Amino acid sequence: MKRLLVIISILLTACAVVRPAQTVFTLPSPDGRVQAQWQLQEGVPMYRILYGEQEVLSWSRLGLQLGETNLGQQLHLVEHSSVETVDDRYELSHGKRKLNLYRAQQQVLDLADASGNALRIRFRVSNDGVAFRYEMPGTSADLVTVEDEFTSFHFPDDARAWLQPVAVAQTGWSNTNPSYEEHYQMDIPVGQVSPSEAGWVFPALFQSRGVWLAITEAGMSGNYHASRLQANSPGGQYRIGYPMAAEIMPGGALKAQAQLPFHSPWRIIAVGDLATLTNSSLGTDLAEPAIADMPFAKPGLVSWSWALLKDEATNFATQKEFIDYASDMSWPYTLVDAEWDTRIGDAKMGELAAYAASKKVGLLLWYNSAGTWNITPQTPKHVLLDSASRRREFAKLQAWGIHGIKVDFFAGDGQSMMQYYNDIARDAVDFNLMLNYHGSSLPRGLSRTYPNMMTMEAVHGFEMITFNQSSADLAASHIAMLPFTRNLFDPMDFTPTTFGEIPGIQRRTTNGFELALPVLMLSGLQHIAETPQGMAQVPDYVRQIMRTIPMDWDESRLVHGTPGKDVVIARRAGNIWYVAGINGEPLAKNWQLDLSFITPANGVIVGDASAAPNSAYGGFSKNSLTASADTPVHLLGNGGFLMVFGDLGF
Repeated sequence: MKRLLVIISILLTACAVVRPAQTVFTLPSPDGRVQAQWQLQEGVPMYRILYGEQEVLSWSRLGLQLGETNLGQQLHLVEHSSVETVDDRYELSHGKRKLNLYRAQQQVLDLADASGNALRIRFRVSNDGVAFRYEMPGTSADLVTVEDEFTSFHFPDDARAWLQPVAVAQTGWSNTNPSYEEHYQMDIPVGQVSPSEAGWVFPALFQSRGVWLAITEAGMSGNYHASRLQANSPGGQYRIGYPMAAEIMPGGALKAQAQLPFHSPWRIIAVGDLATLTNSSLGTDLAEPAIADMPFAKPGLVSWSWALLKDEATNFATQKEFIDYASDMSWPYTLVDAEWDTRIGDAKMGELAAYAASKKVGLLLWYNSAGTWNITPQTPKHVLLDSASRRREFAKLQAWGIHGIKVDFFAGDGQSMMQYYNDIARDAVDFNLMLNYHGSSLPRGLSRTYPNMMTMEAVHGFEMITFNQSSADLAASHIAMLPFTRNLFDPMDFTPTTFGEIPGIQRRTTNGFELALPVLMLSGLQHIAETPQGMAQVPDYVRQIMRTIPMDWDESRLVHGTPGKDVVIARRAGNIWYVAGINGEPLAKNWQLDLSFITPANGVIVGDASAAPNSAYGGFSKNSLTASADTPVHLLGNGGFLMVFGDLGF
């Protein structure tokens, strides 16, 4: 009898801990290679990602807290939709390609807590990744605030990461941080704590079990804050992070808030090999569609005095010289930088704009975005803070014939600041003005929503190289990171290319490296750092290449690359292929590149001469070559090249 009671007790104990099996929902990509799975684990929504049946992102959390309501636990499934196919087709004026096609499988999950508070999660899986967003259905007269988001990204212990820290708000020169201008920590173990309490920026790059993943977000309508990854990621589990308290418009909101219904941005995880990631357009595929056609927003190269000559060059005579430079180079634009309002003045600026128009060059003018959130002295300042003031200023610029503005020194990622980006862009449309945001956040797909938003900085760019030798020392490796991270989905105003001396700085990259950058880097407005005097000293064939580089590509392909070490990307515009390659390491390399997809196969390669590759305006070599499945290339340390296949007349 005693033995029987023990057996019964054991059985009862076993029954007490056995729980019903949790249903796992699987949503595959159209080609079946990528799968997102989700389930409720004891009322907590969870998801994971498989690639070719291998788990590359482990079970990770989902959910939000709206005000006092926790929608990340004690939930039940109300219903789920059937799987459907989503197709989209759209064009961009600049980027990896003009025509973009998006196809994904979609499933919508409706969850609720015991009180009936609802949360909808919309999943999409494409051949290049997984995306989901939170939707808050219902109606409300009052604003609802997203107090917390439980989204996490849980990587296996042996995964590696390539991450950029977020600078702490209100630090840096004149309190202008954060502005996404730090260096990447490369090939670090997952779980390593960020050196900044503010966390890590998007895009965040990982390698998990031989598969690459890039995490970012898109779809910023202005009612949501921009996100990041938190500084701490115990056990390789990264959680969505939030902007710091100071990252707002004066008196504005920090976190997402809106009346119901509203939705979050898309959380995006691109998945695959490096070629898949660099060819992906998920960052714009999932952005809001264009608010209007904007035929005035035309990409192109820009002459720019401030890069090497700084503030003193903002004068009438020098800017006229740079307009002549742009005209001679067949570049459509010249940027006049900070303090033009005091150094040149309104009356002379109207005259300068008329002169530019006579040379078929459009002027771009600099503005300080700032209210009281930083102490930058540069002007024009304060005039963009509200719509009425903006529109008066924009009307004046339109009367002068100004083509666009560069707006600098934003405060960060708070909801009210993200609304500010959207508001400036909307008002600028009515006055045919293009936009370049500097000292800024990541674009997050805004270039699709606002085709006049041509580029954003959000990078440790060339100006930092002119300020610090340490930045110049790291330039080659840093730039070799950017096609896989910052420039992966969004335009980036790095302001590349100088062939001569940088005042007070020893340049570490070769001239072949510098020549590759306007093709390698994607930006609707590509500001070239080199001066007219410097460009006059390079070989004729280099000037001819610089005259003809397009900013509107039909096709792009990764040929070769390792983040932070080297990269080769081919881009096609019409019938002409450009192949740009850089070496991010100081050791020489020999490659056999597969260029068999290029026709016609006959072209030229402009690279580094073996002697004096860093010499001012010299050190170039030009040779004929034929594209094949094993095209031989030799690179110097920190060197580079640009190949051109097609008739450029040299």
